[in-house]
Amino acid sequence: MKKELIKDKNQVLVLILRNGDFFQGLNFYTNNKDFVQVSTWHYQKDKQTAPHAHKIVERIANRTQEVIYVKTGKIKAQIYTDDDKLCQETILQAGDTAIILAGGHAYEILEDKTQVLEIKNGPYPGLEKDKKVIEK
Repeated sequence: MKKELIKDKNQVLVLILRNGDFFQGLNFYTNNKDFVQVSTWHYQKDKQTAPHAHKIVERIANRTQEVIYVKTGKIKAQIYTDDDKLCQETILQAGDTAIILAGGHAYEILEDKTQVLEIKNGPYPGLEKDKKVIEK
């Protein structure tokens, strides 16, 4: 899978996985320290994972990180630095995944019937505590 990074100096703001074949096996794209963990699976028939449950472990997350997957259509993503400066714009198409790790972002839907799956860490503290508007 083709991987792109959008960076501000040495800080990775966004990791983009472009539509393509997954690498064989289990592959993580995020670091252990990231608040959202993203991996792909590519296995053959009859592969089984061991039955398991995740333990209750206290975690501290001081920022919301999110993943968006474009199922159909096309969007323009505007990526901002932590100090609210526009860093880069990119087009995400069907099959692309963007992992938003830092900074800010805005999206513009470019095609009718665009469908996007969004996943982010929680719990959600409410709009007032979670979001700040970036003035353009």
